[in-house]
Amino acid sequence: MKPTPLFLGLFFILLAARAEPPAFSLDASTQAALAHNPSIKEARAKWEATKQRVPQAAAWDDLKVSASTRLARFVDVATNSFTDQMLSVEQMIPLSGKNQSRARIAAAEALGGLEELRRMELDVVGKARSAFHRLAKDYALLDINRANEASLSQTLEISRARFAVGTQTQADVLTAEGELVRIIETRRDLQRALSDDETQLKVLMNRDPFAPLGKPVASESHGALPSVERLRTLLLAQRPEVRMAEASGTGAKAKLELAKREWIPDPAVSIGTQRYNGAAQVASEVTAGISFNVPWLNGKKYRAEESEAASGVEAAQQGLESARTEALGLLRDQLEKIETLHRHVGQFGERLIPNARQTVQAHRTNYESGKSSFLELVLSQRSLREVESMAREHLADYEIALAELEALVGADLQLFSPRKETSKRKSK
Repeated sequence: MKPTPLFLGLFFILLAARAEPPAFSLDASTQAALAHNPSIKEARAKWEATKQRVPQAAAWDDLKVSASTRLARFVDVATNSFTDQMLSVEQMIPLSGKNQSRARIAAAEALGGLEELRRMELDVVGKARSAFHRLAKDYALLDINRANEASLSQTLEISRARFAVGTQTQADVLTAEGELVRIIETRRDLQRALSDDETQLKVLMNRDPFAPLGKPVASESHGALPSVERLRTLLLAQRPEVRMAEASGTGAKAKLELAKREWIPDPAVSIGTQRYNGAAQVASEVTAGISFNVPWLNGKKYRAEESEAASGVEAAQQGLESARTEALGLLRDQLEKIETLHRHVGQFGERLIPNARQTVQAHRTNYESGKSSFLELVLSQRSLREVESMAREHLADYEIALAELEALVGADLQLFSPRKETSKRKSK
């Protein structure tokens, strides 16, 4: 009997449903987070809104048009002695340049908004990479757990066989069974941690937390760490908090400039026309005028405004100095953390794990020849599991520390797979 098309369709649907989701790389998760994270989109929308304040601040005041007409007159007047209609146009001309100062203030605020966007992008990228490395660590620990279960299961079978013939005690069998239960229970904790890290990564990529996610493909190597001087230079030039402090200083200087220009009056030029009560023509006369405020009679107000702006400049300068010093302190601590974790990774990979494996092999050989006890073999296997797990933990911590370093400096240091810049620089 030939299979029907409906049967084949159902078969392939079920096969697709059972298929594992495709594996994904660190670069893919990073790009997905940058493209779809709602927090980044929110920060970008705020920055786009802030940019629109610049042309508003630079614009001239609106043109003023006024008109009036006679509705009623309750006295007799001679012809052409009163105005019946009047029309005038007035425009303030910003000769003092106050509008340009306000535009510079708005531009500095817009630059601060851009740096807030960059900080959000860097934080999301750092969190996504950290979640990716933790997820890769979780899968690696599960693989270690399963391998240890298989190895201990073989040991347990040997123990049961020896116990059956009376060459091994029941306590050894119970010890092996207890160790096996411990491994299985540890796996449950690892699976829960994997679920937590997977959910965090999905949320950062704006995916359904209940949707399946493939297995992360861990990178085998990392880029070389730049020199300390190079990192210091990049930090002071690229870190969003430092650039926000610089933008704040620029805005404070523009506010001081504006306060000084407040002493300069901006004239308002007007042109008007009137029509008299008995006139036959449309316009009886045309007038022109000029008006301006007189700030010099209110000097206390403007001196206080200028003093306030000067204090704002001083505060911005101190804020910039504080941001730079704090950033350098964070960089020093992060580099020390990376150096320590890198040393741990090397020690575990080059010495501790090989020694632990050799110890297990030696105890296994001695146990088979009757020179070592069963408990010594089980303890050596447990020690190997702990060392392998700690090594993978240190590797994940080292990779997370590298991701944190990029977020701290504010630049892609090419420590992982190449990716696009987190934000287009629009400082001008």
